[in-house]
Amino acid sequence: MNKDWSEKNKEIQKLLSKEATFGEAIKKLIEFREELFQQITWIVEGYPEEAFYQAPFAGADGVHSTTLAFSIWHTFRIEDIVAHEMIAVDEQILFKEKYLKKIASPIITTANELRGEEITEFSKKLNIKELYLYTKAVKESSDKILLELQYKDLKRKFGEDTKEKLIKSKCVSEDEEAFWLIDYWCGKDVKGLIQMPFSRHWIMHIEAMQRIKNQLCKIARKGADPVAICGLSCNHCFLGAWCGGCRTEYNVCSFATCSEGRICPNVKCCNEKNIDGCYECSELETCEKGFFVPSNDGANAAKAQSLYIRKYGKKEFLKVQTRLHEKHEFQKVQEVLGRDYKEALKILEET
Repeated sequence: MNKDWSEKNKEIQKLLSKEATFGEAIKKLIEFREELFQQITWIVEGYPEEAFYQAPFAGADGVHSTTLAFSIWHTFRIEDIVAHEMIAVDEQILFKEKYLKKIASPIITTANELRGEEITEFSKKLNIKELYLYTKAVKESSDKILLELQYKDLKRKFGEDTKEKLIKSKCVSEDEEAFWLIDYWCGKDVKGLIQMPFSRHWIMHIEAMQRIKNQLCKIARKGADPVAICGLSCNHCFLGAWCGGCRTEYNVCSFATCSEGRICPNVKCCNEKNIDGCYECSELETCEKGFFVPSNDGANAAKAQSLYIRKYGKKEFLKVQTRLHEKHEFQKVQEVLGRDYKEALKILEET
């Protein structure tokens, strides 16, 4: 488990245990959930549709053996069911806001019962944009429920009537891989539900999603040119685990995700000019498009790298990048190359 997330979760659970710190615990839990949810937002906004039904670890032992779509659906169906059928005792968001039809899901369950190819086929059917909106609505609804809780509510338990209600709802499959959930949930008090579906369960599946998307990016980059169109090295980029590079469908470079149609201005310009990259452009030195916009503190460092490629070629550029990373400890190349592209080029040539 992510060490930082684990520590935050432990602190929250500790604070939940005392009435004097209960309010602080809820505040920190909601903040933590917001931090975790941002990971889902980045994944949904950053990756192509095909990414959500790929299972790069299919057959592996663990929650990462599924798909991104499955992970999102499963995590928030459980929260929706637990939050509304058990804690708030009202209508689930899936039905109340008619998300089932919007998402185009063939099931209303947690999907625990699905196996192998069934997971892939299920994932292909989902409208990811609507699924994301559903997850956001569930999160916001749950946060509201959390804020309305009092410390005394934490000890509330659930009896046979709740079990019967869950069974009757058909939201948990009768399959042995799923049906145990009802006994598991009903064996908890409200505090126990907050500790698992509302927090730890999120961590488990978001970490699984990170593993899945990292592997998908790794697969996408295999055989792809590691030199970005703007002149950066995807092999040495600190976003390497997140990004497949601008020459693949898994491009999550900031200038792509923030631009119209998710196409980086440098990529668009080079495509229009029918050139391989900015290093082939005669206007490079004066260019202020995309990554080279003056407000970007890494603009001139990137420009220097493109100039180095123009002068020495891609192979030498990748070699000098490796030497640069061996010599210095940094994330962003401008930390070493500075903000003057002529001086930056000299540093590269002398490395």
